[in-house]
Amino acid sequence: MKKIFFLFFLISGISFSQNLEEAIYTAVETFISNKNDASLKLLNQQESSFKTHVKTKDEQLALVFLQCHKGYYLDEHSKLKEALATYEDALKRFNNNELSKLSDFDIIESCLKPLGNLYTKTGDYTNAVSTINQYIFLAEKNKNTKHQISGAINLAILYRTLDKHETVLKIVNDALKFPNINSHQKALLQNIKTNSLAALNNYEAASLLNNASTFLNFEKYKNDYIIELQKDNYPEALNAFNKAKEYLSEINLPARDLAKFYVEEAQLHYLLEQPNEALKSLQQAIKILLPNFNEKGLPNKKDLYPENTFIDIFDLYATIQNNPRKALKSYDLSFYVSDLLQENWTSQETKIFNEASNRIRSELCIDILYNIYKQTKKKSLLFEAFQYSENNKASIIKDLNLKKIRLQQFPNDSLLAKELHLLKTQEYYTGLLIKEQLGANKASAVNHLSEKLSAISLQLKTLKTAISKKYPESNKSYTLESFQSKLAKDKAVLVAYFFGKNTLYQFVISEKDIAIEGIQLTEEIKKRIVSFIHLFNSASIINNDINNYTNQAFTIFKLLNFNKLSPYKNVVIIPDGLLNFIPFEALLTSKTTTTSFSKMPFIIKSQHIIYNSSATLYLTKNQEHKNKDLLGFFPVFENTNQKLTYSIDEAEVIKEKMNSDIFMNSKASKTNFLKNASKYGILHLSTHASSGDFINPANISCYDDVIILNELYSLDLKPDLVVLSACETGIGKLYKGEGAMSIARGFQYAGAENLLFSLWQINDLSTSQIMQSFYENYNTSESAYLANHQSKIDYLENEAISNAKKSPYYWSAFVYYGTLEPAKSDNTTFYIIFSIFIASIVLLLILKFKKHDRNTRRISS
Repeated sequence: MKKIFFLFFLISGISFSQNLEEAIYTAVETFISNKNDASLKLLNQQESSFKTHVKTKDEQLALVFLQCHKGYYLDEHSKLKEALATYEDALKRFNNNELSKLSDFDIIESCLKPLGNLYTKTGDYTNAVSTINQYIFLAEKNKNTKHQISGAINLAILYRTLDKHETVLKIVNDALKFPNINSHQKALLQNIKTNSLAALNNYEAASLLNNASTFLNFEKYKNDYIIELQKDNYPEALNAFNKAKEYLSEINLPARDLAKFYVEEAQLHYLLEQPNEALKSLQQAIKILLPNFNEKGLPNKKDLYPENTFIDIFDLYATIQNNPRKALKSYDLSFYVSDLLQENWTSQETKIFNEASNRIRSELCIDILYNIYKQTKKKSLLFEAFQYSENNKASIIKDLNLKKIRLQQFPNDSLLAKELHLLKTQEYYTGLLIKEQLGANKASAVNHLSEKLSAISLQLKTLKTAISKKYPESNKSYTLESFQSKLAKDKAVLVAYFFGKNTLYQFVISEKDIAIEGIQLTEEIKKRIVSFIHLFNSASIINNDINNYTNQAFTIFKLLNFNKLSPYKNVVIIPDGLLNFIPFEALLTSKTTTTSFSKMPFIIKSQHIIYNSSATLYLTKNQEHKNKDLLGFFPVFENTNQKLTYSIDEAEVIKEKMNSDIFMNSKASKTNFLKNASKYGILHLSTHASSGDFINPANISCYDDVIILNELYSLDLKPDLVVLSACETGIGKLYKGEGAMSIARGFQYAGAENLLFSLWQINDLSTSQIMQSFYENYNTSESAYLANHQSKIDYLENEAISNAKKSPYYWSAFVYYGTLEPAKSDNTTFYIIFSIFIASIVLLLILKFKKHDRNTRRISS
C-alpha cells in the first residue's frame, strides 16, 4: 500500500512539475503574441505565483526565460529600473541554479548583453564594465566569436560614454581583427571609431572612414554632424543634422534614442542662438519620454523616472531660461533624476565618476543665487547657495556616516548591520580586483572577482529597497541655525569654499551671520594658487627665496579673504579643489621683510585651524569615545635605503606619554595591523606612504607589504584619532567635490572621525620632533586640534632648531581634520578654589573660636 501511495505521489509530482514548466512557457508565449501594459500586468501576476512554486532546474530555467522576455519589453518601453531588477533576478537565478549545465540557453544574448547595456544607460559604469567583461570571458571560454565582438562593441560604447576615446580606439581596432566578423558588427565598430576619432579632433581620419564605410544615410549624415560640431562649425553641423533627419523614418530608433536625437537638435539650436527652436526640440524630447505629457514647460517630479536623458533636457532648459527661479526649478529636476539614478548605484567608483556633472550644475545654481543676492541682499539666498555647494562634498563619506549613525540608533536591526557589512565586503573584493589587474591579470581570477562584486551589488540593492521602506525619513536636512548653534558651542567660525570652473566661492558662517564672496577664477589666479602649492615641492624652494615665499603667502591670504576671519580664534575650514593642498596655517596675515621664520606673522600664531571634508560632517554629532589606548606602528625599515631613523624617537615618546602598544620592525606587519587596528582608540602609523598614480592607487607601507586604498575602505574601525606620520597621506587623485583619493580618506571611510596627516613629503627629523611635541601636548589636553596647534608653535619657538629648518615646509605639512574637543581640565582651578574655600572655613572657625574665648573670659572676670 505504501509503495502504491509513493508511486502515485511521484507520478503526481512529475506531472505537476511538467505542468508548471509548461504553464510558464505558455505564459511567455501569450505575452509575446500580444505585448502591452495589460498583458505585462498579467505576466507580473503570473511571475509572482511561479516564483513561489518553482523547484526543479527545468522550472527555474523556464522562469529565467520569462524574465528575459519581460526585461526586454521593460527596456523597450523606458522602464529602466524595472528592467534592471528583472534581468538581475534572472541572472542570479541562472547562476545560483547552475543552469548552464542543464541547457545551452544563450544567457549572454538573452540577459548579460541587455543588462550590461542597461547599466551603461543608467550611469552604473562599474557594474557595466563588470557585466560586459563577464560575458566576454564566457564567450572566449566557449569560443563564441560573435559574442566576443558584441562584448567589444558594448565595451567601446561604454568607454565612449566616459569620454575615454583612446581606449575606445584600442578596443575597436582589436575587435576589427577578428576573423569572420559579420558586416553589421563591422559597421557598428567603424561607426563608433568615427565618433571617437572626431572627439579626438582627428577630423580627417573620421571623415575618410565615414565616407569609405557602408553606413546607412542616416548614420553618414549624423557622423558629418558630429565632425562639424566638434570643429565648432555650427551652421554646417545643422545642415548635416537636417539631412540625417530626412532619413529618420527609414530607421526604427527606440524611444530613448529618438528623445536623445531631439535633445541633440536642441543643443545645436542653442549654440546657433536660436532659443525658441531649442525649446521646441526639448518639448518634443519630453513628449517622447512621457507620452501622456501634453503641456508646455516642465513636468512634475512624480512623472519622472531614472533616465539620464531627462538630465540633458532639464540642464539645457535651465540654460535657455531668462527667469532665474524657473532655471533653478529645472536644475532641481536634474538633481532629482540624478538621485533616482543613484538609487541603483552601489559602488563608490560609479558615484564618484558621476559627481562631475552634479558639480557643474551646483556651480550654475550658486551663480544664479549669488546674482539675485547682489540685487536683493536677501540673506536666505546665501544659505540656499551654501546648500548647493555642500551637496556634492564628500558625499560618499557623508552617506556612509549616515548609515553608521542609523545603525547606532538601531543597533539590533539586522538589515542595517548587513548593509554596512556588504559595503565593506564590496571594497574588500574591489581591492583584490585592483591587485589582480595590477599583477598577472589572470582572466579567470578577474572574472571570479567581478562575479563576486556583481552578486554583492544585487544584495545591496535589495537591502536598500527594504531599508528605504523601513526608514523613509533617514536623511534629514540641516538648517542655518543648527550650524550657528554648533559654532557658538565651539567658539568658532566656519569658512567653506567651492572651487568651481569659473568662480571660487567662499561661504562664511558665524554664530550670528552668513556671508558670501565670489572670486573670479581667472587663469592668473589659478596660477597663483598652483604656484603657492608648488613652493612645498622641496625644502630648498622656500629657503632659496624667502621673500618670494612671504609675498606669495600674504597674496594667497588676501585672495582667500582670510583677513575677514581675524576676530575668531577657532577657524573651521572646508577646502575644495586645489585648496585641499594649501596649508592655511602657513599663510601670512601681513606683509613682512623678515627672513626669520619664527618672527613671521603666520596664521597659526593667532588662530587655531581645523579642517573638515564637508560642513555636514562638522555638524554631525560624533559618538563618544572612551578607548584612549594607542596602537603604534613603526616598521622603521632598517637595513634599507628607506630607513626611518627618527621614527624610533617618536615611538619612545609615545611609550612614555601614552597608554600604548608599539609594534616595531617586523612586528609592524600588514597582518598585525589588520588584526589589531580595530581594538584601539588611537592609531599612529610612522611609515612610508604614496599618493599613487594613474595606475596604482594610494597606499601605505607596513614592514612586509603595502595596504592599498580599497583595503582601507574594507576595514571597520572606530578610532577617536588616527595619526599618519608618513609622507603624502593627504595626497591622491583629486576628484571635484569628493576630494583627494588619499590614504587619509581611506581611514575616514573606515571609520576615523579625527585625523592628522601630511600634505607632502617631509624631513624625517622634523616629523619626529613635531610628533613628540604633539603627544606631549595631547597627553595634557586630550584635544587633538590644540595639540596639533601647540606642536607647531613649539617647533617655531624651539631655539635649538635652525632658521632654515623652521621653514613652513617642515612644520605646516600636518593638517588636522576633525572635531574641536576642548582641553580636558587639569583640576588646577578646582584645587585652588577648593583650597580657598577650606582656608576660608578654617579662618572663620578660628575667628569664631577667638570671639568665644574672649566672651568666656569677660564672664569669668
